[in-house]
Amino acid sequence: MKIIVLQHVPFEGPAAIQDWADRNNHTLERICCPDNTNYPAIDSFDCLIIMGGPMSVNDELPWMIAELAFIRECIDAEQYIIGICLGAQLIAHAIGGSVLKNSVREIGWLPVQAVKHPSANSSAHAHDHHWVSKIFPEQFTPLHWHGDTFTLPATASVILSSEGCAHQAFILGQHVLGLQFHLEFDTATASRVATECADELADGGPYVQSAETILQQPDNFKQANALLFKLLDALQQHYLQRA
Repeated sequence: MKIIVLQHVPFEGPAAIQDWADRNNHTLERICCPDNTNYPAIDSFDCLIIMGGPMSVNDELPWMIAELAFIRECIDAEQYIIGICLGAQLIAHAIGGSVLKNSVREIGWLPVQAVKHPSANSSAHAHDHHWVSKIFPEQFTPLHWHGDTFTLPATASVILSSEGCAHQAFILGQHVLGLQFHLEFDTATASRVATECADELADGGPYVQSAETILQQPDNFKQANALLFKLLDALQQHYLQRA
């Protein structure tokens, strides 16, 4: 597979996603969105992964116009897409949702839970046939670093939530996945983000942990990366079946 990674800041890259791609002999190409206006042809790659960043969709940065147009094109073409944090918010905006400040900031290792849908609900049916189906446990504890949330159109289905944020993960169609949290972070990435975004930690809040608490959790990083690998393995299997 050829994977395109949209990166928004130099200190928040693909991290464990790169490890998975290397282990599976996939090609991973990074595009720095703030320095880019030309995006590749849809048929020249197999999967799009949109990273996070400290900016907001509502900042209306000029370079985001081209990025959002590219994301919409990928969605319309039923390309495999994973959006992480800001990446999920960009997808939500691209499909007609609104990005807004969450009531609380979430930074740290905080639990998320599966959203239960009635068996007759079309959302449940969509989830059953999505490549991410059966990947996430009923509850687990990933790393969060966000202050925004989003609304979604009826075509998207929320599949995970948390005490502090109702929309933690969503799917759209059979190929798109949005995640508010970070399974890809390793300790080096988390340390860089903690340094670059120290002001967000200083603001505090009921769901904000200290940099020390975040970084001194080696088992949490291992478990998060293992879940990421399981998720990407499922995407790879679905891709090979479709191919």
